[in-house]
Amino acid sequence: MIEVHKYVGFFVVALFTVGWVWGLVAWIAKREPGERFWVWVTVVQIVAGVQALIGIGLFIFGYRAESILHYAYGIFPIIALATAHVFARRPDFRERPWIPFAWVAFICFGLTLRAVMTGLGT
Repeated sequence: MIEVHKYVGFFVVALFTVGWVWGLVAWIAKREPGERFWVWVTVVQIVAGVQALIGIGLFIFGYRAESILHYAYGIFPIIALATAHVFARRPDFRERPWIPFAWVAFICFGLTLRAVMTGLGT
């Protein structure tokens, strides 16, 4: 289960990388990212949630990360994604609700990368 958590962690980092790069390209091109961006949002939320559940399972079964920061880096992306939903509904993002998700993808990229690094002991 630890190996699964490790590899899903790498996948989560890659997914968040795709999201912020996609958002950056859309912003530079002054275009909407398209309908597939919302598929990405759905996929990244599901995969991040599954990763969190695997981590909780590991914790319940007695496995512990070397650093308490690992837990913070793992929990904050879930909170950030929920916050993106709140911001996307605000009137100032009504025409471009994808922007909060692109920003959150950038932030979560860093958080999940650090989660992987602390989980690996680096």
